[in-house]
Amino acid sequence: MTVPRAERALDALNLFLSDVRYGLGAYLAVYLLERHAWDEASIGVALSAAAMAGLLAQTPIGVLVDKLRAKRALVAGAAALVTATCLFIPLAPSFWPVTAMQAVSGASAAVFPPTIAAITLGVVGSVAFARRIGRNEAFNHGGNAACNVVVGAGAIFFGPGVVFWLMGAMAVASIASVLAIPARAIDHEVARGLVHDADPGAPERKPSSWGDLLRNRPLLVFAACGALFHLANAAMLPLVGQKLSMLVPGQGTSMTAVSAIAAQMVMVPMSVLAGTRADAWGRKPLLLLAFVALALRGVLYTLWDHPGWLVAVQLLDGVGAGLFGALFAVVVADLTRGTGHFNAAQGAVATAQAVGGVVSTTLAGLVAARAGYDAAFLTLAAIAAGGAALFWLAMPETRAAPGTPAVTVPAE
Repeated sequence: MTVPRAERALDALNLFLSDVRYGLGAYLAVYLLERHAWDEASIGVALSAAAMAGLLAQTPIGVLVDKLRAKRALVAGAAALVTATCLFIPLAPSFWPVTAMQAVSGASAAVFPPTIAAITLGVVGSVAFARRIGRNEAFNHGGNAACNVVVGAGAIFFGPGVVFWLMGAMAVASIASVLAIPARAIDHEVARGLVHDADPGAPERKPSSWGDLLRNRPLLVFAACGALFHLANAAMLPLVGQKLSMLVPGQGTSMTAVSAIAAQMVMVPMSVLAGTRADAWGRKPLLLLAFVALALRGVLYTLWDHPGWLVAVQLLDGVGAGLFGALFAVVVADLTRGTGHFNAAQGAVATAQAVGGVVSTTLAGLVAARAGYDAAFLTLAAIAAGGAALFWLAMPETRAAPGTPAVTVPAE
């Protein structure tokens, strides 16, 4: 049967792609700080280049994924391009080449979230989507934790450059995994949110107008909340990595790996929890918990500068990012079911989130350079608290009533 085979390939894809889909992430900040003595503001601008490029690419890529049937090839090509741009950085570690490569990497990485979600929806259908997305995220975070173990141990013996070698190996494995998904296992009409697999007798539908998405108030609220979440979250790990590199000179890469491992190990059960309980408990309480964990994390970073404390607080990243990451595509699918624009809506909402990410690293870098790390962490915590308030007051529950297919929340 093709579906079990496709699900196994999805497991492998999410496992191996975990090191590719985010590019170098926080490791780039540590690499540039330790090896090339970049200042915090320059690092923030370089990291923001990837987020800015991703911002511009998100919505067009979402529209493309709705229309494109060669989804597997799209993922394979993006994995190759992200890896190639990252491997170029050690060859030209000055400001403009690094910033340019980050921009290309960010635009290419924008392919992964909507395309993997679309492939997943097309393989398992709407009814099993929340469960399968939770499983995707669990494999993604488990793979990320394993990669960070390798980086943390390898950096002790070979230095920060070990992350570049690992990325190359994981890219090859990712490409093999996505091509192992049988093309015939993907229902492309289900994958774009046009057809609900629980209602096979429904008449043929055509995609709704773009105006319906723009008038969907819950979708707009969710986009705003996502922007605030990423505004608060994106800069936290890079800041922690930079702080650890100063507290433990020469061990910044290893300590950043330990921080990332701590978070990823918590993200695995959080993703499973979201996938298995989102239909029973609803999406809203789980997402509200993600915002609260993020705000608390920012405050706790300021209480003590001991490396062990900073790593321990990083566990809360597993709660916040784990829940939000697992439920993002599920909520968008709830809000766009029957429109035929699931992936375009993912891209549009992800664009709003990318705005938050772009501003986050630049804002935090500037605040840290001028007022110190504690001020930067408290600024991010306040933003997270504001996002939590908006989500609690303005965002409806999108889960359908038990026993019925989820439907699009009416536009208001």
